Amino acid sequence: MTPLDYDFLRRCLKQRSGLVLTADKQYLVESRLLPVARKAGHATLGDLVEALKRGDEALTAAVVEAMATNESFFFRDKIPFEHFRAIVMPALIAARRNARTIRIWCAAASTGQEPYSLAMCLKDMTHDIAGWRIEMFASDLCGDVLEKARQGLYSQFEVQRGLPIQLLIKHFTQVGELWQIAPELRAMVKFRQLNLLADFCQLGIFDLIFCRNVLIYFDQETKIDVLDRLSRAIATDGFLVLGAAETVVGLTDSFKVVGDKHGLYAPNLRSPKPWAPRPAKRPAPRLVAVNGGR
Repeated sequence: MTPLDYDFLRRCLKQRSGLVLTADKQYLVESRLLPVARKAGHATLGDLVEALKRGDEALTAAVVEAMATNESFFFRDKIPFEHFRAIVMPALIAARRNARTIRIWCAAASTGQEPYSLAMCLKDMTHDIAGWRIEMFASDLCGDVLEKARQGLYSQFEVQRGLPIQLLIKHFTQVGELWQIAPELRAMVKFRQLNLLADFCQLGIFDLIFCRNVLIYFDQETKIDVLDRLSRAIATDGFLVLGAAETVVGLTDSFKVVGDKHGLYAPNLRSPKPWAPRPAKRPAPRLVAVNGGR
């Protein structure tokens, strides 16, 4: 692959997915895209680049998906899920006692371990949210990983990463050499392909947004844009959860840290940025409910 071809791919990937590649990552691009090129009938990466320049949208999508980092595992980093149980849900339950509805969005959900981890947490809260409508929406840029997430099928290695054995026994069934999460947990999550660089205001307002381990791949300008748009998609008394290596500091005044809880943020109501009002009837598409009330 020539330097010009690599520069074109870098621009294409940044424009389509926000992924920023440094000059020393050419080897990574070559290793991931050669199989894509051959599958599409192109002998070289140079031929693939020429096809991309001609506007082959299907090939462009395949290139973007091949370069995505779909690393995920159950209860990843543990602390965000401790915050979910001990801080976020108690606060939302207290604040939503009249509406009895909570909306959750897992952005960049990859193969589904994050939303399913939240679903398992919610199952343990059945007494507290009996009769509530809990809407959980999960999205990712890549269609292939979302299909895996919908099926809820995981290898032995995948269920051993972060998933306590008691939860494996309680919520999974062995299917051959794989493990499948229970149908009632799969029904708790609505998956949808979505690019965070695109407009997502049609999804409505969420009470909690998990957007972990995706901003680290963006440049500062893109991080600012995504965070500012997330601030318009979250209730004024809602919560945002970022990854361990991510922060809003120096990027936006729309969020503030919740106490000393690293990675947990709340809207900064003193921010001069105008807030989108919470609609009386939320415009988001109807999502799957849990714990009664479809």
